[in-house]
Amino acid sequence: MKAYELLYFVDPAATEEVRAGVSKRIEVAVTTDGGVIDSVEDWGKRKLAYEIDGLTEGDYILINFHADPTQIAELDRVLRINDAVKRHMIVRRDDKE
Repeated sequence: MKAYELLYFVDPAATEEVRAGVSKRIEVAVTTDGGVIDSVEDWGKRKLAYEIDGLTEGDYILINFHADPTQIAELDRVLRINDAVKRHMIVRRDDKE
């Protein structure tokens, strides 16, 4: 398994249930075929460099995880079809172990 990090943001006005739903869906997509979530960091509200969908702020979350490279396409698809996730980026990182 390879190491990855996922950074995404949602509308800061979104409810806690929406954020929890997004988080749960990402967890399911990563762990379905044996992936492991290493850490989840809630960065909180941050100002955006430019306006996206009428938003000037976003509620950021960073997830470090290990997964099979074949799972990344499915995770990307899940994030694209989720309306709560405004932008996301999945990056392969050097393994810290």
